Amino acid sequence: MTEEKWQGIIGQIKDKFKLVDQRIEDLPEDAGPGTVEIVEFEGPLGQMKLERTTQPLVINKRTIGSKRIGSTATVEYIYSDTEKVHKFKAYRLDPDNNVWMEMEMEKSQMSF
Repeated sequence: MTEEKWQGIIGQIKDKFKLVDQRIEDLPEDAGPGTVEIVEFEGPLGQMKLERTTQPLVINKRTIGSKRIGSTATVEYIYSDTEKVHKFKAYRLDPDNNVWMEMEMEKSQMSF
């Protein structure tokens, strides 16, 4: 999803629904570099949350280790300085359990 489409979605949410929270968080260290932009709002299905994860593109992956028994192997990722990868997820709050449940849609229904 492009930056323009993401900003358009946020604009539509602000126009049509009650915005609860909007924030940007860094990804956990084990997930690599990047950020998550989170938008929570009161939607037609109750409280909903959209997440857009932005990370640098992985150019190469190297495994470092030896073939000796008992040795450990590590993985080193090489990231692009210019290209980014975006992931989009939608959640709705289950009011009974107070847990965010991921909403899934078929590829044919995606409009971005």
